[in-house]
Amino acid sequence: MAIGKRIKYIRSLRGLTQKELGEALGFKGKTSDVRVAQYESETRVPKDDMLSMIADTLNVHPKALSVPDIDTYIGLIHTLFALEDMYGVKISANGSSYSISFDASISTQQGLYDALEAWHKQSVQLENGKISKQEYDEWRYHYPHSEADRNKNQLKDKNEN
Repeated sequence: MAIGKRIKYIRSLRGLTQKELGEALGFKGKTSDVRVAQYESETRVPKDDMLSMIADTLNVHPKALSVPDIDTYIGLIHTLFALEDMYGVKISANGSSYSISFDASISTQQGLYDALEAWHKQSVQLENGKISKQEYDEWRYHYPHSEADRNKNQLKDKNEN
């Protein structure tokens, strides 16, 4: 999903209007909703400092807004090709289903495997009803900060026992 669509999606998830978001970002009067509408329609692309402000206002990690353009099959497949080049992603088929996998033997990818493991744990928690969809989404939108906070709390709990 492109930046504009991500901003709109998360803004809507937070229950904010374009005007409310624009005013929270410091835009005054009629320009507040116009500027946000421009970002959401991608007639304007926010610069890095504005993207950080939008992320802070929406209470998400900036990377949650700047994901690659995967709105088309072509955009998605090229993103997967890039992942193959960068991280050794492999594709396999099982009947009419396709799976993407990462080669765990590539030692330089430890950070990626840690991230995938954390994602899997949260996904299982959601599937088992131990966390809500909202909690799961909050974890995703704050990653990696959410994971660092969770690890700090687990270490603190361990030290207190």
